Amino acid sequence: MSETVLPKELPPKEPKESLKSPGANLGPGTPAQPPRAGSGRGASGLALLALLLAVAGVGAAGWGVWQVRSLMAGHEQQAGQLQELRLQARSLGQGEEQLNARLSQLPAADELEERRRLVAQLQGDQQRLSQRLETVLGASRKDWRLAEAEHLLRLGSLRLAALQDVSSATSLVQGADEILRDQDDPGAFAAREQLAKSLAALHSIQQPDRTGLYLQLAALREQAAQLTALAPEFQTQGEAQRSLAAGEQSRWRVWWDKISSYFRVDFRPDDNLRPLLAGQGLNQVRLALSLSLEQAQWAALNGEAKVYTQSLEQARSILKGSFNADNTQSQALLASIDDLKGRPVSVVTPDLSTSLGAVQAYLERRQPVAADEAGKAKDEGQTP
Repeated sequence: MSETVLPKELPPKEPKESLKSPGANLGPGTPAQPPRAGSGRGASGLALLALLLAVAGVGAAGWGVWQVRSLMAGHEQQAGQLQELRLQARSLGQGEEQLNARLSQLPAADELEERRRLVAQLQGDQQRLSQRLETVLGASRKDWRLAEAEHLLRLGSLRLAALQDVSSATSLVQGADEILRDQDDPGAFAAREQLAKSLAALHSIQQPDRTGLYLQLAALREQAAQLTALAPEFQTQGEAQRSLAAGEQSRWRVWWDKISSYFRVDFRPDDNLRPLLAGQGLNQVRLALSLSLEQAQWAALNGEAKVYTQSLEQARSILKGSFNADNTQSQALLASIDDLKGRPVSVVTPDLSTSLGAVQAYLERRQPVAADEAGKAKDEGQTP
């Protein structure tokens, strides 16, 4: 760092004796000469020159101080940048060391080439093995699917024979047809033709609403448990009105009207009156009616048309034989039973044995072809 040397002030010089005023050498008797005008002007010029020199010195000193401060600030900034560069260089050195360590762990070029060749060979062997496995399992998967189609047809036939379930049988036959379609084999044409005929026959059948019949019969059973007998009443309103009009209402008349509501002997009845059900007799009638309706429910679920009709006829006869025709509850039950009696509970189901036989015949014809395909796959697997 350069420093500016300020000019030092020179000590004032003593005037030489030779520069003394000219009157100093004169004797005491010599008169003094007046000063010249040019000497005053020279002194003022010298003072002005000295002032200018002082001002210039002060300016040079201030400029030197400003230069020193600016140089110190630049030096500090350069020191900070130098510290940052040192840190960056240190981090770069560490990264270089790590990179060198990783490079030292990598195998050589020959080893990498050998590994690449082994990976390519392994991928090729894996692809060939997967192709052979697909070839071997392809025939087995087809056989499994065809066996599944045969099983579906057997289930559909059992559902039709046991439960007359047309919707389930239709779904099962459609599943078997889809399996044969996925085989894409012209030899399955005859089997698919039989399946199409079976599907057409199943679609033409109207499935009875057995669940709806069961629920409706259950509702009738609840109504049967609430049946009440209609007590016969004898009307004597004309006599009562006449007695009231005449003012003859007495205790005997009140007592007679009360007794007349319980029993009365009529030698000329107009209607066929039935005995009044009450207590245990009414409960027995309700139980018999409920059992008949429950038997009809079972017949509706199992498709037994004969049992269904007989059960409803029995319930109808119980209602007509135990309750009066004027009973509104029994009339409503009779109307509901007559409505349900005409509902179908059984259908004539088609025979799926023909379709099942066609599928089995196709499987028998396909067995030699599947054996040949398995032999070829085995030979390809043994080939190196």
